[in-house]
Amino acid sequence: MTKKVAIVTGAAKGIGKAIAERMIAENYITILVDVDDENGNILSKQLGENAHYFNCDIRNENAVEELFQSVIKKFNRLDALVNNAGIIKDNVIWKMPTEDFDAVIDINLKGTWLMCKNAASIMKEQKNGRIVNIASRAWLGNPGQSNYSASKAGVVGLTRVLALELGKHGVLVNAIAPGLIDTPLTQKLPLDVQEKLIQAQPTRAMGKPEDIANAVAFLCNENTQFITGQTLYVDGGKSIGAGI
Repeated sequence: MTKKVAIVTGAAKGIGKAIAERMIAENYITILVDVDDENGNILSKQLGENAHYFNCDIRNENAVEELFQSVIKKFNRLDALVNNAGIIKDNVIWKMPTEDFDAVIDINLKGTWLMCKNAASIMKEQKNGRIVNIASRAWLGNPGQSNYSASKAGVVGLTRVLALELGKHGVLVNAIAPGLIDTPLTQKLPLDVQEKLIQAQPTRAMGKPEDIANAVAFLCNENTQFITGQTLYVDGGKSIGAGI
């Protein structure tokens, strides 16, 4: 049986790493896309022959096109795209440099759009495929994140449009909105800040990267056939408003 092929962006660490590991476990040939060569190459070797690291700056249209051309040339198919890559540059709006707004929008939204654009062309012709965009609960609004929240709101809107455009071609497009997840980024926060965030959770706990990976696997599963255009919150209930 021909193995399915998946691309995961931001795959070198954190949530992306967990997603890549899960896709390998689900028997996908998995392309680990990142700009972190050290961690990307290490993870690729750890995951074995079905993992392939590819350095790509998703903000760069030519680099993205080269990525997809390479994947199709080598494997002749693309079954799943998981857009996880993103950055955070927080500040209240009156103190936020314009370049920090541009950087976050460029990677989180434009980069995701470029990846989706190239995947859509391939999957449309295949009459099959899954796109999962990693948004954030922050798209609902978070103080100090006017750039990040706007970028993730854009990802949710993009997901809905692509579901409408690609549904008749057999391509399902969904988003996942993580909440507070135990990643290297959150681990860098002061302990008192971490505790405050945890106490604002209905579950009184952080999620794990594997929680996001489980949701990705569900949305990419071939038995999941009638879900598209949706945003699945994996946030310990924070999106319902408790603790706000």
